[in-house]
Amino acid sequence: MNLIVFDLDGTLLNSLEDLADSANHVLTQHGFPTHPVDAYRYFVGDGVRKLIERILPPEERNEATIELCRQEFVAYYKVHMEDKTSVYEGITDLLTELKKRGLKIAVATNKVHIAVKPLMEKYFPGICFDSMIGQREGIPVKPAPQIMYDILKETGCAPSEALHVGDTATDMHLAHNAEVTPVGVLWGYRPLEELQEAGARYIIEHPLELLEIVDL
Repeated sequence: MNLIVFDLDGTLLNSLEDLADSANHVLTQHGFPTHPVDAYRYFVGDGVRKLIERILPPEERNEATIELCRQEFVAYYKVHMEDKTSVYEGITDLLTELKKRGLKIAVATNKVHIAVKPLMEKYFPGICFDSMIGQREGIPVKPAPQIMYDILKETGCAPSEALHVGDTATDMHLAHNAEVTPVGVLWGYRPLEELQEAGARYIIEHPLELLEIVDL
């Protein structure tokens, strides 16, 4: 393998509380019911618009309200996205070792694109990612394969040379759609069964276990 592509939320960073706090702030501003943090494990992962759609009361899921709340979420999260977020144990060691071995590393996330670079610079200083792509206007979100195609092009790698590492079915489906090898992780937001049903080729419990797959 020459390229390891990581999901961000639930894979590299535990950002669930900041995402939940930002979303609940928007709901509170409109007088809508909020949700417990743990519920956001199933709300996040498919882009901001889908997140907003899922958290709104069913009777409020109209285009105007979704778009307004989406904009408010992005603005609030941009300010508060580092309040409680942390790096998963073992991730920094893994990334450092992959770079030592001369491998390329990248990020493919449905997090809004403008948030990706600041987060990576704060939490992974000194680690050089070869590509970092988030959700972009007019580009279909994961599991649509365009984000992976763009990373493959930017890094000069073929699908057969790449792994995609993530914690949700969306990540596994993206890998299959782009014909790269899917690796599921169990320290993130979703359970083992979801990853298995979505077609994970490998499933790991600790970040450093990925090195064994790379060695294969």
